[in-house]
Amino acid sequence: MPKPYRSAITTHVGGRPYVYGYDLAELAGTNSFARAIYLILKGEMPDKNSEKMLEAILTISIDHGVEPPSVVAARNVYSGGSPVQAAVASGILALGEYHGGAIEAAMENFLRYCPPAGDGADKLVEDFAKSGQRVSGFGHRLYETDLRTIRLVQIAKELGFYGKFVKFAEAVEGKLLFGGKRLPINIDGIIAALLLEMGFNPKVGKGVFIIARTPGLVAHVVEEALREKPFRRLSEKDVEYDGPRPRK
Repeated sequence: MPKPYRSAITTHVGGRPYVYGYDLAELAGTNSFARAIYLILKGEMPDKNSEKMLEAILTISIDHGVEPPSVVAARNVYSGGSPVQAAVASGILALGEYHGGAIEAAMENFLRYCPPAGDGADKLVEDFAKSGQRVSGFGHRLYETDLRTIRLVQIAKELGFYGKFVKFAEAVEGKLLFGGKRLPINIDGIIAALLLEMGFNPKVGKGVFIIARTPGLVAHVVEEALREKPFRRLSEKDVEYDGPRPRK
């Protein structure tokens, strides 16, 4: 009779935990966290350049200020009296299609349209224009050019990951316009291209961003605990009411 769960990821042998056959006790102190993340997500150890590329992705994505929905959610939930784990979890739940959740979709689009398998950047832009859909991985509310993207492309060139998917993302960027303005490759888009360059499955995409951003959420929740009074609440001057006036 089959057992209710099966996994090729982790097991215990002789009281020791192994991930894809590697003894975690032996990896500790000799391998970086980025290296261990690569191993558990892909099932194999990275070479040095892959480790450095993933490290760069995780580092540059660790936080982006107090303003994003995930941080606002985490701090507000903690201020209501919930424990740290609930507050951090609420922040993770706020990561969605428009906030860190576009990596998987961008990876799938790049795989579909990138030559030689696909018909190229023109076809992608044409198809999405016809459907009226937003192209995942492009555009930013704050930036005309995302400096995080520029830095990751620089590192990709240094480490040998400036390949067909990054170049394809740049080709799409050159053709995407909204209201006459160019839509830059955002952090989701460049991470999507780089994960494909490293051979990751698109299903890993959202997870990588969650892993990167979780330490930032923890930091914000701890700061909320140490610096702010409980029970955050908007004041009436911050809210515009446009419903019915008092009535009988």
